[in-house]
Amino acid sequence: MTTKPETAIILGTGLGQLATEITDSYEFSYSDIPNFPVSTVEGHSGKLIFGKLGGKDIMAMQGRFHYYEGYSMKDVTFPIRVMYELGIKTLFVSNASGGMNPEFKIGDLMIITDHINFFPEHPLRGKNFPTGPRFPDMHETYDHALIKEADQIAEEKGIRVMHGVYVGVQGPTFETPAEYKMYHRLGGDAVGMSTVPEVIVAHHCGIRTFGISIITDLGLEDTPVEVSHEEVQVAANNAQPLMTEIMREMIRRA
Repeated sequence: MTTKPETAIILGTGLGQLATEITDSYEFSYSDIPNFPVSTVEGHSGKLIFGKLGGKDIMAMQGRFHYYEGYSMKDVTFPIRVMYELGIKTLFVSNASGGMNPEFKIGDLMIITDHINFFPEHPLRGKNFPTGPRFPDMHETYDHALIKEADQIAEEKGIRVMHGVYVGVQGPTFETPAEYKMYHRLGGDAVGMSTVPEVIVAHHCGIRTFGISIITDLGLEDTPVEVSHEEVQVAANNAQPLMTEIMREMIRRA
């Protein structure tokens, strides 16, 4: 079976079940792909899937790689370089994140409008790849037209969506109450341990990017809440059908 996808999806923590929506699929284990890292995190199964979603050819990463696992930024973002070589034009990125905006509720979907990069290593550090300029502009890292389309679909389907700024941190600890407060006061609405490196490299490659976070826990200034990875997975699993509905329709309309 041969497919020529121009759309890719990265499925993060607890979001791998979206892969069951992919039809006519064939898959490769990360361990069978030369130079691919292997995810070590529970909830990340580690498969590259090709097939159809919304009637369109797509590829999907079921599980991603994180800086906190000990990988370099080049390892973390290597799959994006592969996507570029395969002709991917649009990237959908999903993640589970902690909400810091007092208007958020657990289970909310937050469309990412921008990000703040707190990773200690930049994914474009080193010799510049010829896929983009040495100093890429970051004014529209998350594609405005795709955000507008997602808003329209959510309104049509009666799905509550929020907008916000995603703060990318290295982890693996969840944030302290003081860190939640700091990130929020710096302009962040949600915080997580992924997405930013992949999006930066995709943007450098000229790939349009749309990002969505499932708010799986809350770190509000006046209401600090303890959180576990298991609780994050449960919240993500409960909310992902709504995320799937939006992404499937966006891909169908592309």
